Amino acid sequence: MSPTAAKVIDLPPKPAGKSPSAEGIAEALVTAIVEHRLAPGTQLKERALGEIFGVSRTLIREALIQLGRMKVVTMRQSAGAFVATPTADEAHQVFAVRRMVEVQWLREWVPRSTPAEVKRLRAHLLEEKDALKRSDVARRTRLLGDFHVEIARIGANTVLVDLTRELVTRSSLILLVYQSWQSAQHSSDEHKDLVDAIAARDVDRAVAIADEHLRHVEHNVFLNPRRPLADLHEALRAPNLPQPRRS
Repeated sequence: MSPTAAKVIDLPPKPAGKSPSAEGIAEALVTAIVEHRLAPGTQLKERALGEIFGVSRTLIREALIQLGRMKVVTMRQSAGAFVATPTADEAHQVFAVRRMVEVQWLREWVPRSTPAEVKRLRAHLLEEKDALKRSDVARRTRLLGDFHVEIARIGANTVLVDLTRELVTRSSLILLVYQSWQSAQHSSDEHKDLVDAIAARDVDRAVAIADEHLRHVEHNVFLNPRRPLADLHEALRAPNLPQPRRS
């Protein structure tokens, strides 16, 4: 996963006359974070977000509290909400937990995986390949992260899906702060190797590839100089949302 300068976020069309829910707002913010449109340390001003989404500050606050529980937003007393900035120790801890969770799930699931499930993963790989070919950085970043969530979704275990998604989102923040140069193509190639191992029901190989892949990502991160912060209006701009006047 690589940082991106993309600034436009596409959200599903709103039903006429209806405002986004707190869950919908939280989802939009998570998407912007995962696609590296909102940088760590960005202040999430309630008033600005209320104008962008066309809702009350109460609803915005509810969405921010949800993200605070996911550890992707930090609430600072008297200062407001900010996109979390993970520490180096937290980075190592997140990847350690990802290896434990994702590797164990593969041990349990690969022996009973079905051709239909493998086909579903190969379809995801085709989307990754298309995004790489088009140099669509935002889309490829989301897809490379969502590959891991998709494996969890296949098992229809909502707790696992939520946990994996939270860890992938936190990983996206970590990569924004600590990532060195990394090849998105290499990550996608490792995903393909993993799917091939799953298709062969080779549990040991699938586990080894997944563990090595996550270690590659972790080992390619290091402390970088402070990055410029994204502008909320630009990062969350979408044709179907109210477009506030810039103050």
